[in-house]
Amino acid sequence: MTRWLDPVEQRAWQAVVALMTRVPAALDTRLQRESGLTHFEFRVLSLLSEEAGHRMQLSDLAHKANASLSRLSHVVSKLERLGWARRDSAAGRRGVYAVLTDDGFEKVVEATPGYLEAVRKLVLDGLDCAQTAQLAALGESLSSQLDQVLAEGCD
Repeated sequence: MTRWLDPVEQRAWQAVVALMTRVPAALDTRLQRESGLTHFEFRVLSLLSEEAGHRMQLSDLAHKANASLSRLSHVVSKLERLGWARRDSAAGRRGVYAVLTDDGFEKVVEATPGYLEAVRKLVLDGLDCAQTAQLAALGESLSSQLDQVLAEGCD
């Protein structure tokens, strides 16, 4: 038997759906216009820029970027063509690594101010400090729930 959403659950779910669709689209639009990047491409470059040596194993990068290995591989190929990343397989190490190039680092540094401005304007400026902390806690709880359910294979 179907367990319907009660009115509060329905409001909560509609808010989540709106955020999941509208925020990434708005970030894509801004990043494309200002930097020629999609939100996901920016995320990949940003994650690499934060790592020691600007490198990460593709499987770890896919996990951190919340993407399939296939999607990540496709994007890394595009970033390679643009000269912003390269693949490396170090001798004696397992797996293939994505490595941020100097041009890629410059690109993420160039794109970050506009990205942060958009994040603040679209989301954070509408919240006070307590609400921002609540959003962080809720997001972490939802992410943990998602990780648990997906790990169990009960999607």
